[in-house]
Amino acid sequence: MATTEKSTPNVDAIALLKADHRTVEGLFAKYEAATTRAQKRTLATQICTELTIHTWLEEDIFYQACKGVVDAALHDEAHVEHDAAKLMIAEIARDSGEDRFHDAKVMVLKEEIAHHVGEEESAGVGLFAQAKKGGLDLAELGARMAEEKKRLTADYKVNGLPMPDATPLVATSIGQLAPA
Repeated sequence: MATTEKSTPNVDAIALLKADHRTVEGLFAKYEAATTRAQKRTLATQICTELTIHTWLEEDIFYQACKGVVDAALHDEAHVEHDAAKLMIAEIARDSGEDRFHDAKVMVLKEEIAHHVGEEESAGVGLFAQAKKGGLDLAELGARMAEEKKRLTADYKVNGLPMPDATPLVATSIGQLAPA
């Protein structure tokens, strides 16, 4: 009797998202330890790729399933945090690593992501805890997310990251922003 293997690992959605969080945390740590621009550029590209895929999975699959199950304000805040991260990712992904603000942008992104992860993973009250309490089918969501992650990863290897049209901004004085 032949057995049929699943094409994706049997992992629940929250475990998959937490694994992504740990991967990105590790990449940020490597970035901070890097000593050359080339190393930093490679790591920044990996960070942007991982976060772009992760954000897609959360927004298009996980957050959609969470509608009406988790606190609406927390759900909305998560989306807004993603929007802010996407702008920073676009800036980092576009520059060659020569921008004098490159390291600062990566560190700000790291801080934004750490805050976001903290809210998602907060014991008892975070988005993940609320999703578990809400009875979502985390195994089914995880399987869908794992398949989509494989597809996106393969696509980005061939075509590169999709870049939103974002005008880089720099502070010209306190309270003012201008196109770079």
